[in-house]
Amino acid sequence: MNTIDFLNFSGKKALIRVDFNVPLDDKFNITDDNRMVGAVPTIEKILNDGGSVILMSHLGRPKDGPTEKYSLRHLVRHLAILLNRDVQFADDCIGESAISKAKELKSGEVLLLENLRFYKEEEKGDEAFAEKLASLGDVYVNDAFGTAHRAHASTAVIAKFFPAAKYFGYLMAGELANAEKILNHAEKPFTAIMGGAKVSDKILLIEQLLEKVDNLIIGGGMAYTFAKALGGQIGNSLVEEDKLDLALELLKKAKAKNVNLLLPIDSVIADAFAADANTAIAKNDAIPAGWMGLDIGPESVKSFSSVVKSSKTILWNGPMGVFEMKKFEKGTKSVAEAVVEATKSGAFSLIGGGDSAAAVAKFGFENEVSYVSTGGGALLEYMEGKELPGVKAITSGSGPE
Repeated sequence: MNTIDFLNFSGKKALIRVDFNVPLDDKFNITDDNRMVGAVPTIEKILNDGGSVILMSHLGRPKDGPTEKYSLRHLVRHLAILLNRDVQFADDCIGESAISKAKELKSGEVLLLENLRFYKEEEKGDEAFAEKLASLGDVYVNDAFGTAHRAHASTAVIAKFFPAAKYFGYLMAGELANAEKILNHAEKPFTAIMGGAKVSDKILLIEQLLEKVDNLIIGGGMAYTFAKALGGQIGNSLVEEDKLDLALELLKKAKAKNVNLLLPIDSVIADAFAADANTAIAKNDAIPAGWMGLDIGPESVKSFSSVVKSSKTILWNGPMGVFEMKKFEKGTKSVAEAVVEATKSGAFSLIGGGDSAAAVAKFGFENEVSYVSTGGGALLEYMEGKELPGVKAITSGSGPE
């Protein structure tokens, strides 16, 4: 893998695509800086070599050009604290400010460019836009795993302009190495925990995993599609009516491949989707009319936890319920605790970004599992066997067309 360890960056300007798409509150305070923290080792390696760093990222989904809410200016102070040095800011990513500041950048200095998505050309993968970005640096480094599945100008197209000087940063390399470990070098028993709202979001991943896992645990909203497909009563629970046949097909495939597929036995049900709703426990296939399942119940927790604790490799993608609400967090928290216990006993555990990573962080377990991915969608696509444009751009040898 072509990582930054292959180069001494002394005297070089490294143009690094980072993923600083972090959540901000209404006062522009960062509420979760994990993605920024994840980029620090790559930045420090380059600075310690005697290079300088130009950082580019997107933030949010701005629709109509520059928007104060999505300015990367709000990240400068915190980034300076993380790096323990001054951080310069260019109020554009390809304009005069960016060009002049990049040109004057000295060894050991850091420049953060304004939000790439203030230009529609970024998401369109515009080659002229990518070329303007490329002109700012001597070397290109991609350390943004969270956007590696997007064929955008700064993640896929720009690498063309650095045919002999493009590298993976440490975060990107770590993500790929850990995903590879799960996909091709998993120690048995291998358990995958799938949660979240929809079966349709995870079909390809589930089909891939049925080739590899010993146990497949299904929780969250998607479990009710399986429950209904099997003839159960699910009340007002989330269901994909057009995926009932697919759910039965996946159950049949699991059986044929001798995979132990576990569905919830019971649910914490509520009479409304609300933090203060009335709750009860019901069998997963006997939820009364007017009620909905919002978490796995105690019997499901016991069943799932037992399997997780006896596993040697664990992949977790998607929560067991609406963990954001106190009344419906117990299932997700209990499964997280089982993953932590298995990890302490020597298992390798990979938490698959997105809501799973948010849950692990909420319960304070991020340092008690083997690896927490920073890229939900990117990891999902990589696990599904798809080629990620941001990865291919570094590994392919093509120069500018």
